[in-house]
Amino acid sequence: MGNLPENRLEIIQRGAEKMQKQNLFSDTLASVALEDIGACQHVVRTILGKDDIEIISVKGQYRLLNITSKDTILDAYAQDSTGRHINIEIQRRDTVDHARRIRYYGSMIDKSILDKGAYYDELPDVYIIYISETDLLNVGESVYPVTKTLGKSGIPYDDGNYVVFANATVDDGSEVAKLMQYFKKADPDGMSQGALSERIHYLKREQGGYDEMCKVAEDLYNKGIEQGIEQGIERGIEQGIEQGIEQGQTEKAKAMAISLHASGVAEDLIAKAANVSVELVRKWLGLASA
Repeated sequence: MGNLPENRLEIIQRGAEKMQKQNLFSDTLASVALEDIGACQHVVRTILGKDDIEIISVKGQYRLLNITSKDTILDAYAQDSTGRHINIEIQRRDTVDHARRIRYYGSMIDKSILDKGAYYDELPDVYIIYISETDLLNVGESVYPVTKTLGKSGIPYDDGNYVVFANATVDDGSEVAKLMQYFKKADPDGMSQGALSERIHYLKREQGGYDEMCKVAEDLYNKGIEQGIEQGIERGIEQGIEQGIEQGQTEKAKAMAISLHASGVAEDLIAKAANVSVELVRKWLGLASA
């Protein structure tokens, strides 16, 4: 970060500081926190009630590409030692169709796993853990799995796709409820949640954690500059990324103006093409002061 222009460095540092103040219902902080295998494993074990799960890999903000339809970005995407694939999603909004969103995410995960020519029985189990501040489906429990049965028989229908909802609204005193209350505060000095608490303490209290936050902020800021349309640090430093996007667009307009001027295009026509004032064009070309 040492070679960044001062204004960019300031925006990135401000973004990192703002991220440090977020709780775990910000998918930006959650993704960074859960990239740590121990932290992710603690969350998965607690919500699924399986103390023997061993997470072997995890990626935050993992993008599943689709050429012909909508891409999917998973907040945290993990695999365990048995080959299970586990997607942890942090959901704050109540306005989306959660069931269909989960259905789509599951289909994208399946598509990314199964190679062409492979048999369907080669699909591993996929778990989608859907964490929200509110009880999205109004069940009245802190955690509830989606169950599938065959008619009135009660016989389980097992397709290897499992969905579990957890929320921070219902505090029933369970271990999941305690975890969800921690999600709301993300207190760096509260160490009740094992490896997850250690990770939050590191990110919010230690220099190495701050440096990691700055790296995340820098990557997302640069993404905004390059693409000119991407959000970047969503919900975390909207103002910072907007400045990045605006600067990226300005740099493109300036480069276009210089190129057109070299080709003999009049300044007023350049201004019209760039949708800026003639005075600004002249400034870009070094023909006038600010």
